[in-house]
Amino acid sequence: MNLRGRNKVDPTFNMSSMTDIVFLLLIFFMLTSTLVTVSAIDVILPKAGGKTENSKSVAVTVTEKALFYIDKTKVSASKLESEILRKVGTDKKKTIVIRGHKDASYKNVMKVIDIANKNKLKMILAVKGK
Repeated sequence: MNLRGRNKVDPTFNMSSMTDIVFLLLIFFMLTSTLVTVSAIDVILPKAGGKTENSKSVAVTVTEKALFYIDKTKVSASKLESEILRKVGTDKKKTIVIRGHKDASYKNVMKVIDIANKNKLKMILAVKGK
């Protein structure tokens, strides 16, 4: 009489099915990661803490005729830096919004950017959306 039974358990483990699943997951993630693209430039953006206040920014406008305006007040090119610093005051958290006309000279816009860089002021270049 045979008491052992027919079903024998094999103590070895076959890894071939597990490797197939891992390779399928690898291919899936490789394909889906190439589909996710961000069409943006990596820049450090200023942090916002709630509401935006108008008192936190100073608008500097450069016209196509090389005229400078600070918050709708006309300023000469020679007094531009002193007027910007007077408007910003001691609060270095204020941001300068540079609004250059599309036909304005690049040199004039760079003059405002240089003033902001020299005095370590935050600045934003205003552009028209699409």
